[in-house]
Amino acid sequence: MALPPQKFREIVFLLLYRNDFLCSELEETVFLIMDNLKVTKRSVLEAQKQVELIQNKLEEIDEKISRASTEYSFDRISSVEKTLLRLGLYEILYDSTLAPRIAFAETIRLTRKFGSPESAHFVNAVLDAAYKDGLKVREESLSL
Repeated sequence: MALPPQKFREIVFLLLYRNDFLCSELEETVFLIMDNLKVTKRSVLEAQKQVELIQNKLEEIDEKISRASTEYSFDRISSVEKTLLRLGLYEILYDSTLAPRIAFAETIRLTRKFGSPESAHFVNAVLDAAYKDGLKVREESLSL
């Protein structure tokens, strides 16, 4: 049975969030996720590959978050929100298999699940600003 994209995204979020703390070995985290979400080891390892792709773009993504966040400096954004923003921006800006509106909706869904209603508004505003900034940069580079 194929893993629903929403559940896969949750696994990616959990693994990406784990990287902020590195409090356990990957293997230990894999087994915890398998047990809690009732998924296969293969699914978790596939999600880890997605996490590695996100980490390869982390510097660019964090810079975009910093520019787009007008309410808080990057260091003041909570780890949950920061991780959700990283995942969402990666999907919006670098994952050509996913429509931006779906990435927006899924990021907000995860924010409501793992964050708070207030954080959902903040995450949505930052995603929107970063997305619009990315579009503006693309348009400027095409007109050169």
